[in-house]
Amino acid sequence: MIPFSILDLAPIAEGSDASQSFKNTLDLAQHGERWGYNRYWLAEHHGMPGIASAATAVVIAHVAAGTKTIRVGAGGVMLPNHSPLVIAEQFGTLEALHPGRIDLGLGRAPGSDQTTARALRRDLQSDAEQFPQDVLELIDYMSDEPRQRVLAVPGKGAKVPVWILGSSLFGAQLAAHLGLPYAFASHFAPQMMMQAVAYYREHFKPSKQLAKPYVMLGFNVFAADTDEQAHLRATSMQQAFVNLRTGRPSRLQPPVPGYLEQLGPQERAMLDSVLSCTAIGAPDTVKAKMAAFIAETGADELMITSQIFDHKHRLRSYEITAQVHAELAGAR
Repeated sequence: MIPFSILDLAPIAEGSDASQSFKNTLDLAQHGERWGYNRYWLAEHHGMPGIASAATAVVIAHVAAGTKTIRVGAGGVMLPNHSPLVIAEQFGTLEALHPGRIDLGLGRAPGSDQTTARALRRDLQSDAEQFPQDVLELIDYMSDEPRQRVLAVPGKGAKVPVWILGSSLFGAQLAAHLGLPYAFASHFAPQMMMQAVAYYREHFKPSKQLAKPYVMLGFNVFAADTDEQAHLRATSMQQAFVNLRTGRPSRLQPPVPGYLEQLGPQERAMLDSVLSCTAIGAPDTVKAKMAAFIAETGADELMITSQIFDHKHRLRSYEITAQVHAELAGAR
């Protein structure tokens, strides 16, 4: 059975704060390690009231220090926001602290709006063509024999696997050309998933890091002991998407009974689209949905995200998902 991993958006729930979010993050990582999840990734977002992982490398250090075996990494670092040298130093430091456990996923979106991106002090005039050059520069900084005169210390010789993240053909093309593993953001932008994955697999060129294509797909799970409970708990994430898409980003809201019935057809259609790679329900419901998704996509790994308001219920969702993983593995 393919590995399952965790994507944590470090949610800040309504009535809570970032400090509690980071406590919950570490608690989930420790549980996930015991439940057999393969890796634990955090994503870079800025200016989002409901997401606490803006300083992604710092939170990765927090999680890696509190766990022992699970891989910890970025899903991802938004490279246009940073100098490649800075990221090489940050992840070189993380790898020196936690050898063999650090991953570096790279994305080309800013992870914010344009005003926030400007405040991050990077050149907003650069276009998409700059991202591949930044990736190559970063990889060179972490190589055994960098071609550049500037040394990343720590960073030089760091054995940090680099991933390309994407939600379009651009990332698939780059990952295939460079021979890097590819993570597709199907948990919120699934529209081009099958096309991008097919392109990546067909055009993949082996590299020093990777001999054959490796695809990880994002997948939402809202699991509970009953279908009714799961659908109620999923409304927090549904509210978050509607609020974000209507220009009202917020902290993660409490679940609302009958929330979908309160929405207009345009909002319902948007949710049906962005959350099409999602399993909501009791264990058997989740098992059937996940098995079908794996069979359809041929994914090499699933990155599970479960944005649930109550931390205990979020833990339960990941626990059920781990049990489903064990059952699917036993059925093979």
